[in-house]
Amino acid sequence: MALTTTLPATTVPETFESPGARAWRRLKKRRTAMVALVLLVLLSLLAVFAPLIATHDPTQQSWRAVRQAPSMAHWFGSDEVGRDIFSRVVYGTRASLSAGVISVAIAILAGVPLGLLAGYAGGWTDALISRVTDAMLACPFLILAIALAAFLGPSLQNAMIAIGITATPVFVRLTRGQVLSIKTEDYVEAARAVGNTQVRIAWKHILPNVMPQLLVQGTLTIATAIIAEASLSFLGLGQQPPAPSWGSMLNVAQRFLSNAPWMAVFPGLAIFVTVLSFNLLGDGLRDALDPKAK
Repeated sequence: MALTTTLPATTVPETFESPGARAWRRLKKRRTAMVALVLLVLLSLLAVFAPLIATHDPTQQSWRAVRQAPSMAHWFGSDEVGRDIFSRVVYGTRASLSAGVISVAIAILAGVPLGLLAGYAGGWTDALISRVTDAMLACPFLILAIALAAFLGPSLQNAMIAIGITATPVFVRLTRGQVLSIKTEDYVEAARAVGNTQVRIAWKHILPNVMPQLLVQGTLTIATAIIAEASLSFLGLGQQPPAPSWGSMLNVAQRFLSNAPWMAVFPGLAIFVTVLSFNLLGDGLRDALDPKAK
């Protein structure tokens, strides 16, 4: 009589981690990126709740407080007409962050469809879009932004549009390069074999796999856009007085560096911290979203 033994069934727990959860887990391990993320959250809250945080009206002048050093009355000192620098730095956060985010949004909305079309369609469409992109990239970023801002007219809105147009070629080239490498993958060929249309393949199968690279590039480009907005405001082509802007504050402060250095230190420090935070966060996102990273 044959002896049969039945082994107990073993169940292997299946663990599934979504790409977003995996990226967040990786990002949390990078201290510099998390510190940068916390600083950016604080800056965003500073911009949103500026009326509650500012201690003075940012445009109110006081001839009794002209170029006063930092004190309890004026935490960051006062400027050449007695305006509180702390309040102007706080309100200037709105201009810088909105300029960075909105201009990059314009660049993504214009550049990603063009790059997707160029990389997927190929042929003369790719040649035409690529040549225009190369021509724009041949001109220095800031020079082109200044030219467009001067053509559109001095204002914060026009500065955002100028920066967004100038940053568009970066996203066109990035999207095109990613599409050229992705469209030959097996899952794209499988989607094509089962009868998906070309538009559906481009938007449902190719574009989602380009998004991580676009997210990293967008974060880094925001830092560039903030510097560009400060440069345009410094030249009088961005935020117009008396509305506060870090760049315009530096433009005024250059005349008083010897006897009122605090006028330049605090807006300059604000630009430095914001740009550094976006760059560190972008580097952390690059590592966290890399599927080959361990």
